[in-house]
Amino acid sequence: MYEQTLVTVLKDYIKPKVLKRLNRYKKWTYGYNEEHDVVVISKTGQVGEVYEIQGLKIALPKEEGVTEFEGNKWQYTQYPKELSKIKSVFDWDEYPSDFKEKWYDYIDKEFKRREEGFWFINKDKSTYITGTHYMYLQWSKIDVGQPDFRESNRLFYIFWEACKADVRCYGMCYLKNRRSIRQQYPQIQDLAFYQSQDQTPKRCLLIRSSPFRLITPSSSSQSKTVWTGRRRNSRTEYPHQSLPEKSLIQTRNYRRSPVSTPRSIGRTPGTTRTTVKN
Repeated sequence: MYEQTLVTVLKDYIKPKVLKRLNRYKKWTYGYNEEHDVVVISKTGQVGEVYEIQGLKIALPKEEGVTEFEGNKWQYTQYPKELSKIKSVFDWDEYPSDFKEKWYDYIDKEFKRREEGFWFINKDKSTYITGTHYMYLQWSKIDVGQPDFRESNRLFYIFWEACKADVRCYGMCYLKNRRSIRQQYPQIQDLAFYQSQDQTPKRCLLIRSSPFRLITPSSSSQSKTVWTGRRRNSRTEYPHQSLPEKSLIQTRNYRRSPVSTPRSIGRTPGTTRTTVKN
């Protein structure tokens, strides 16, 4: 009978007395803990189970605030109709204060889940997913609609979170089958470069269901070129509070300007000859 060896739950990897003491004072910090040789992905100061994935020991957050859905499994939570009418922060500002006060707790809860992760009951078992995985399941759209919860995706996101937390890590190599990660790739990139200098993910977040060109190193010239045959689609339906801050002028510019325009040499219909100097 097949037994998977990809992930192992290490029982009492951290001494119970030490674990209880550090959890009591919330002493666990996000990142690599050299003393216990474990990568902590908890942002609450407390840890629970320790997973070993591909030789990397990962400490999950302590179980708390577990949500139980109908059907004993993950379920998408419908976005409130009152908030679905709001498309930008400018619309939000126009609403009265009593309306905002009504939804502040809901918005804060969503930000907390995005930052710290989410616990829920899956087949009578408490299950943890990272904040990025929660955003993928709750707010992202894929080619078939709303994504389903899969254990393989959960382990992938946990390992990826550990790679981000570990200061020793330069990145992650992921060998995949065809289409095995396509459904989660756009959302991973959007959140990974959410506050980076990469403008493509930012613009994908600003414009709903919008395609953008990919920039990749060319194998022949080793210079950055535009793949005109391949396009990137954010496929996201994030609520307004989850989008990056932006001005009205930026939004309008993003809607009518491309991500990047390749230089052209020669004559095209309706233009004059252009010479490009290197």
